[in-house]
Amino acid sequence: MGNYVTKDELRAELERQAQRYKDVYGGEVITYAAQPDPERKPWRKRSNLLDQAFDKELERIEKELKNKADGAST
Repeated sequence: MGNYVTKDELRAELERQAQRYKDVYGGEVITYAAQPDPERKPWRKRSNLLDQAFDKELERIEKELKNKADGAST
């Protein structure tokens, strides 16, 4: 079906290419370890129905207090 390359074959080929580069060009081959995956973003709590109801109640109380303050100052 298709030409599959095993890890060992790939490692051998890369080693041959690195050796050829060293022999032909006289250069060094530097290999690096794989970089770790970036860390996930910090977890955030999703607001549930109780949190949403609490926020609405706070807004309602703040409006009432504001209205009382506006009515008292006039």
